[in-house]
Amino acid sequence: MSAILVTGGAGFIGSHLVDSLISMGKKVTVLDDLSGGFRGNVNPKATFIKGSILNNKLVTAIFEKRRISFVFHLAAYAAEGLSHFIKRYNYKNNLIGSVNLINASIKYNIQCFVFTSSIAIYGRNLCPMSEDMTPLPIDSYGIAKFAVEQELNISHDLFGLNYIIFRPHNVFGERQNIGDKYRNVIGIFMNQIMCGKSLTIFGDGTQTRAFTYIKDVAPVIARSIYVSKAYNQIFNVGADEPISVNKLAEEVSKAMGVSSNLRYVKERDEVKDAYCSHKKINETLKFKPKYSLPEGLRIMAEWAKKYGSRKSKSFKNIEIRKNLPNVWLE
Repeated sequence: MSAILVTGGAGFIGSHLVDSLISMGKKVTVLDDLSGGFRGNVNPKATFIKGSILNNKLVTAIFEKRRISFVFHLAAYAAEGLSHFIKRYNYKNNLIGSVNLINASIKYNIQCFVFTSSIAIYGRNLCPMSEDMTPLPIDSYGIAKFAVEQELNISHDLFGLNYIIFRPHNVFGERQNIGDKYRNVIGIFMNQIMCGKSLTIFGDGTQTRAFTYIKDVAPVIARSIYVSKAYNQIFNVGADEPISVNKLAEEVSKAMGVSSNLRYVKERDEVKDAYCSHKKINETLKFKPKYSLPEGLRIMAEWAKKYGSRKSKSFKNIEIRKNLPNVWLE
């Protein structure tokens, strides 16, 4: 049986991906430092190793001892807006750690390296964004993700390392870290509601995104390694229909059974509209989302109420405080 390594497998998307792989009968090893994930998220049938992708000796030992055949790399600190203010941390974790995994994958001749990139690499491109567009990232997180994509491309050309790149966007669902005030707006909204607070919206709330329920995303990523046409390709993955943040706040409030109570704060430097075309993944991987936004929100809301609110912790290692949004200082 092929051995599979999932980095970030204790996190939100990663843990659901592990579940999908386990359901397929795969042998899975999870590497996670628990900086953003939780041990309880990890499927008990997977082998869990607490550690960082920055620990090159540990990474090498895992490939050597466990004879890894496939890598699903999801370990990252995925906060686009905050990445401007934590540049060194961002590049160390999201780029250098990825390079450690790519090096090991080349040395141990794995069959395929699956990387979760991000819609952030597109920046302010025209919508719907498609895989053939030239990336124009406007934040340090997107720059790091695009750099890893380029590394995978040249590693394939020079060393024959097969890869599949997914660019997911605005994925939500159970196990999302709702106690993180810097990322994942749906989780932030649900946590604010449970804490009796107003929903914080940057700017006027007319910015648009397309939100995708996790159980539509994880299975297609898991089975991609068995679709030869997917090798050495890039795929957007997510929902087609965009929605404004104002409308999203209404939908989240409805799912949580409360009236909308909004608080508008100063806009931040971010893309106004961001949603993608999914023609390529539909054709190659037969991707067909099953869950509507209201249905996904309902399921997540039920989970969130059982899980309970979480106190949002401030990021301890802010490197630049100039122009840091005031709401993040609260």
